[in-house]
Amino acid sequence: MIGPLSHKSENRPRVRKPSPIPDTLQFVILMAALVFLFTMNIEELGYNWQWYQVGKYIYTFEEHGFTAGPLLEGLKVTLQISAISMLFALLIGFITAFLRLADAPVARLFARLYLEITRNTPLLIQIFFIYFVLGPVLGLERFLSAVLALSLFEGAYVSEIIRSGILSVDSGQREAGYSLGLGKSLTYRHIILPQALRNTLPPLTNQAISLVKDSALVSTIAIYDLTMQAQSIIAETFLTFEIWFTIALMYLLITISLSFAVSIMEKRMQSTGQH
Repeated sequence: MIGPLSHKSENRPRVRKPSPIPDTLQFVILMAALVFLFTMNIEELGYNWQWYQVGKYIYTFEEHGFTAGPLLEGLKVTLQISAISMLFALLIGFITAFLRLADAPVARLFARLYLEITRNTPLLIQIFFIYFVLGPVLGLERFLSAVLALSLFEGAYVSEIIRSGILSVDSGQREAGYSLGLGKSLTYRHIILPQALRNTLPPLTNQAISLVKDSALVSTIAIYDLTMQAQSIIAETFLTFEIWFTIALMYLLITISLSFAVSIMEKRMQSTGQH
């Protein structure tokens, strides 16, 4: 693999990025303080906390072993929808970004129309349109309708992130690739895209986190994801605050884990690029 063509890379000082741990700890402390204040106010209203009942909705240990509760089952559905949607969003984002950068006016117009329509309409409306209008025509079930809606919505934002990353690479890199006899596709593959990926990794991480949170809207078409399972449990038990706090903690753990994983990946990519 051909690395970035720059004679200044060896002399460039290594910048030590701050660790995300202090910021994460500050956020956790802030959330704990808010929960404490909220709990005190609820107690003044006479709310009867029943945290001991929450565990069985997460998991249970019986004679035959471990059994996942409805919240873990919902978490599994949420992770499946989010992971599949993110893969398709990346694919749509790459295609749309290249269409925006293409020389053909028709390709640029098509990409522009897709971006304007997708980014300027609410995700909830898009989910309803795909499920209730396109779903019966194309034979899409709930799960596929949710994945398609999330992929198209998030793909519009991903495309702009990728396009900005490609444009951020110095034009001299492209010219140097051509001077080495590389074609356009090889220049993009070995020179432009590796640098663009490093530039776009943080915003792509933010977009992935946004996708995980946006996936909660698929509960509106009766997909039993994490949010829908929570609504069902609350309707049966009236454990309103206990369940919603548990759901919030689950989403927080997902997003923090994703941030740490991408942070490690980014450090490895930077160390590889410097060598």
